[in-house]
Amino acid sequence: MSTVALITGAASGIGAAVARRLSAGGVKCVLVDLDAEGVERLAKEVDGAWLAADVSTEEASLEAVALAERRYGRLDLMHLNAGIGGGVNLADFDLTRYRQVVGVNMDGVVFGVRAGMPLLVRSGGGAIVVTSSLAGLVGYAGDPIYTMTKHAVVGLVRALAEPLAAQNVRIGAVCPGFTDTPLVAQAREMFVNAGFPLLTAEDVAAAVESAFYSETPGTLLIVQPGRQPVPYRYAGVPGPAGGQRPPSED
Repeated sequence: MSTVALITGAASGIGAAVARRLSAGGVKCVLVDLDAEGVERLAKEVDGAWLAADVSTEEASLEAVALAERRYGRLDLMHLNAGIGGGVNLADFDLTRYRQVVGVNMDGVVFGVRAGMPLLVRSGGGAIVVTSSLAGLVGYAGDPIYTMTKHAVVGLVRALAEPLAAQNVRIGAVCPGFTDTPLVAQAREMFVNAGFPLLTAEDVAAAVESAFYSETPGTLLIVQPGRQPVPYRYAGVPGPAGGQRPPSED
């Protein structure tokens, strides 16, 4: 029985690289993207199913999961990858753009997890990997709203790790540095001229595949050029003075 993966933001960049990598290993892929032409073209290339939809709507995730069940009868892996750059200027605030960024980068992940969990559980368990960013771990002043959304999905992954693991579903995230994808296309020449190395989409796809099979729920993999992916470790939070224990929930 083939493994089945659902990938959002699959028409280009990291999502497309993950689809190609997984399908080369025999995984059946369900691809989701707002770019109807691009996602259909890739689906034909990897012999997968496709859906043109906006992940900022709950219906998109529900329809994608229903497509996976209808076409393949199961779901084992989810790569919640769809994301857009912020570019929201707080001094000249564009509410429509703000809602769009939050909708894709945050709501799309929440809706994806919620829609996918029942079928993952019915299929015997599986794994969810979210594409976050180094901006989900550090304060990136160049794009504060994007940074906020990536911090949010890291928090969601960490908070869901234990309860999802109890249902035999692992959740983790990849946190890549700047990657040569359409998301950074406008700034690519600046990086090249500065001699700043960019990750390739294939570099990140390899890390995503590794994250699917990580034994530790809630793993956040840092992906940087020229380095092996490494799990991020948060420093512990100091407890209250005096060693008091939290009140019992009994």
